Amino acid sequence: MNVRRRTISGIAVTAAAALGLGTLSACSSDSAAAGNTDKFDVVASFYPMAFLAEQIGGDHVSVTSLTQPGQEPHDLEISAKQRAQLEETDAALFLKGLQPSVDEAIAQSGAKTKIDATTLTTLEEHGAEAGGHADEHGHEDEHGHAEGEGGHAEDEHGHDHATEGGKDPHIWLDPVKYAEVAKGVGKAFEKADPDHAADYQKNTEALVKKLGDLDTAFQTGLKNTKTKVFITTHSAFGYLAERYGLTEESISGLSPESEPSAARVRELEKMAKADGVSTVFYETLVSDKTAKTVAKDAGLKTDVLDPIEGITDKSRGDDYFQVMKANLEALQKALGTTK
Repeated sequence: MNVRRRTISGIAVTAAAALGLGTLSACSSDSAAAGNTDKFDVVASFYPMAFLAEQIGGDHVSVTSLTQPGQEPHDLEISAKQRAQLEETDAALFLKGLQPSVDEAIAQSGAKTKIDATTLTTLEEHGAEAGGHADEHGHEDEHGHAEGEGGHAEDEHGHDHATEGGKDPHIWLDPVKYAEVAKGVGKAFEKADPDHAADYQKNTEALVKKLGDLDTAFQTGLKNTKTKVFITTHSAFGYLAERYGLTEESISGLSPESEPSAARVRELEKMAKADGVSTVFYETLVSDKTAKTVAKDAGLKTDVLDPIEGITDKSRGDDYFQVMKANLEALQKALGTTK
């Protein structure tokens, strides 16, 4: 659809078509597809944004994700080819603060429509640098864990995994906030591609309804549990925990790759006994070594709680909704659901 569209070879079209994945039928990870189709071309930063674009855009969009399936999105470095891709697209959809390389590339690009998901909902602070839980006001919780300065952490490469001001970017793991973002994306699509505005509105309404049903499933499924505390590898589930009355205790703070201190590990062991925690959750896209070490030392089980930053053959489902339902089942099992 892009007015600067160039002719694309038959070979490139075939290659792009072959890269469609699961429910993202129009989503391609091949940069050759972006900005060179007869559809409304969208470059998305990583899976949760690509999923929104695909669900809202339907048959009218061609979605390309900058992050490959299985790639840890926090570590993405934009290539020259991807920068050129951003110049060709009709719209760029991203979540500022999660991927600094993407933020910089989009800011410098000539993409006509730039949609920052963080502007479509409200962000909060979750997770201290030590990995402790604290609320958005920086208060200590019942375990005495204080909010770290800025409320965020950096990995060994110096990448900041929180937005400006230490805000937690993992909004897609809260169905209510994800729905708010969906509404904003839908309106942006309607404005940028008015010829298909009615369909974008219809698709957005359908998606928001499904997210509402998911929220209800979590509300009901986590209402009665033996414990409200769960341990994760890093603080990706702060919004989910707050939404459903739970407390997330993370091993490594907002960065999925930072190493916990010995003191933090001992603290988690004591907390697990005090709060009846049975399980340490790890993720699909990062090493499970730390989680399993902590679990072994504390005599706990391990299981997967997926932050859905990408869908791979290791994911417990083919799309966002399937994996979120698997997450709900994992939480119910770990927290001890009661009737």
